[in-house]
Amino acid sequence: MSLPAPSPDALAASQALQQQIAADVARHGGSISFARFMEQALYAPGLGYYSGGAVKLGKDGDFTTAPELSPLFGAALARVAADIIAQSVPRILEFGAGTGKLARDVLTELAALGVTVEQYAIVELSGELRARQQEALRDFPQVRWLDALPDTFDGVILANEVLDAMPVDLVVKTEEGWREQRVTVRDGRFDYVAVELEPALAEQLVRQVPEHDSLPAGYVTELHPTAGAFMGTVGALLARGTGAAILLDYGFPAHEYYHPDRSAGTLMCHYRHHAHPDPFHLPGLEDITAHVDFTAMALAAQDAGADVLAYMSQAAFLLGAGIGDLLLRTDPADAKAYLPQANALHKLLSPAEMGELFKVLVVGKGIELSAVLAASDRAHRL
Repeated sequence: MSLPAPSPDALAASQALQQQIAADVARHGGSISFARFMEQALYAPGLGYYSGGAVKLGKDGDFTTAPELSPLFGAALARVAADIIAQSVPRILEFGAGTGKLARDVLTELAALGVTVEQYAIVELSGELRARQQEALRDFPQVRWLDALPDTFDGVILANEVLDAMPVDLVVKTEEGWREQRVTVRDGRFDYVAVELEPALAEQLVRQVPEHDSLPAGYVTELHPTAGAFMGTVGALLARGTGAAILLDYGFPAHEYYHPDRSAGTLMCHYRHHAHPDPFHLPGLEDITAHVDFTAMALAAQDAGADVLAYMSQAAFLLGAGIGDLLLRTDPADAKAYLPQANALHKLLSPAEMGELFKVLVVGKGIELSAVLAASDRAHRL
């Protein structure tokens, strides 16, 4: 695996985090869950990937998200948000707001539509990203940052590529049955060790993985209790009021996620625009992600009292939101302005790019989506 070398300072920070995690492994009798490893690699104060100071997004970071490709993405989301606000209240809550570009594009388009947002609240764990958001959104006085969730919420909740960064547990099917893949230290390096499933994880496996008994030995996959708990919180927030959450991410319904051919799971790391499968390479300097089990997410929100309003591909959602009309605001004769937006739109919509792998889950209470979006609903496939 050939990846760019980190700077001396970045390498020192990663080594400090590795020592911290290794000490945690020792304190816990020689192994920790992969979820605990992932949580520390991403969120350890001052050293984790999202809590450190390195640039995460864009050409100088490790990956690029949809809002960074084109303002049309946020403008299309704003159109759906406007419909929800018309049935609720003009408040928005965004989780993991990235560089702040999505918030800026959503607020700009809502203003153009004549919708005044009373409050745009952001929950952000990354200090570096929060600073970038504050700079990008300095002209929007309705934006504020929350350190804790409200008890109730009415309005629109946005979460773009949030669920995939939540810690996951790893499990492996052996000849003796299912085992948990935990993290240990062997010869000075992190490695996996398979141990008996704890009862709670065994219950999660049975609940989340269809046909788990028939999957072959050697099959490795992820379980998502943290993301499920988050969806339960979102569902409970919405169940007590009127509004909807729009969650966009890459993933599958359960019957596709746990297909026998997907035998190595979906865990993936991102480092300087290189994707690779080794989460033990430079902890703290790389993003660690897993695809989203949208069936589990929808059920968690539903169990908490919210309704599943829609599930569809990102392409269907953006087209239903009118992103094609938004593109035509730019004159095709103006090639210099039009072609970059058309190329970005192709990446957002193409089945070979983000259009089909990325999905949209909408959950809420007391909200009806437009007939165009409702016609694209594939919730029956969950």
